[in-house]
Amino acid sequence: MASGSPFFDDLRNKPEVIDPPQGEDLMDINESSANDPTQTPIKPNFSVSSSVRELLECPVCLNAMYPPIHQCSNGHTICSGCKPRVHNRCPTCRHELGNIRCLALEKVAASLELPCKYQSYGCIGIYPYYSKLKHESQCVFRPYNCPYAGSECTVMGDIPYLVTHLKDDHKVDMHSGSTFNHRYVKANPHEVENATWMLTVFSCFGQYFCLHFEAFQLGMAPVYIAFLRFMGDDNEAKNYSYSLEVGGNGRKMIWQGVPRSIRDSHRKVRDSFDGLIIQRSMALFFSGGDRKELKLRVTGRIWKEQ
Repeated sequence: MASGSPFFDDLRNKPEVIDPPQGEDLMDINESSANDPTQTPIKPNFSVSSSVRELLECPVCLNAMYPPIHQCSNGHTICSGCKPRVHNRCPTCRHELGNIRCLALEKVAASLELPCKYQSYGCIGIYPYYSKLKHESQCVFRPYNCPYAGSECTVMGDIPYLVTHLKDDHKVDMHSGSTFNHRYVKANPHEVENATWMLTVFSCFGQYFCLHFEAFQLGMAPVYIAFLRFMGDDNEAKNYSYSLEVGGNGRKMIWQGVPRSIRDSHRKVRDSFDGLIIQRSMALFFSGGDRKELKLRVTGRIWKEQ
């Protein structure tokens, strides 16, 4: 619906998720069925036409509506999340909304079953209307965000697609093997910005891993951090471990950990300090020479736990 108002256009860009209702007559899915696309809840078969789906679409945020679904005196509906945003005025006819519930539409929704929105990614599940959101929030087929941290990349997709995207669009170095030896050089280590220096993708054990190395500000102190992310879900990431080593002048630092899934954003992993952290003074000490140029050699290994 074209409202012609910047106010409503802005609201459409702010989707709101409303928790599904709790009731004896509404089916729900357990954790195992949410993650197993072969386990689809049993409900009476109900053919959902496009017109019914349109009825359940909020005219403001354009998301599916969940109880309580409100309506004005003329019968126009709106989701409970958008009702206060439009100051209790119907976005269609401008009449006051009041507190009228559209119980008929809520009951129609309870009788529906719909495919997962990630069907094109491989999910074959069919879920009751009020269970669909919960499943989709946990669906193992939901796409991943691009793990590249050097820019605000909005690309999403499955792992094979993202690997190709990283190689072709971000020109990321791609390597095969479970060991690595990288040298990071910066002429002026005093210039520290919140920017990624390098992202390298490794292929081993039939999986893909992202090695990040960057500089960022920790309080007032500039530090360097290296960490590994797994291109897959967290339950798979836990099957692997990795180690990182950096040193010089007869000293060395070693980090061992479990790669984090790319479901966790780059910033979340970095800001949790889940990796090898090197203070700038120590990094310059490892670099040798007059300590005016950063020259770090980081070696590492990835292995699969038994």
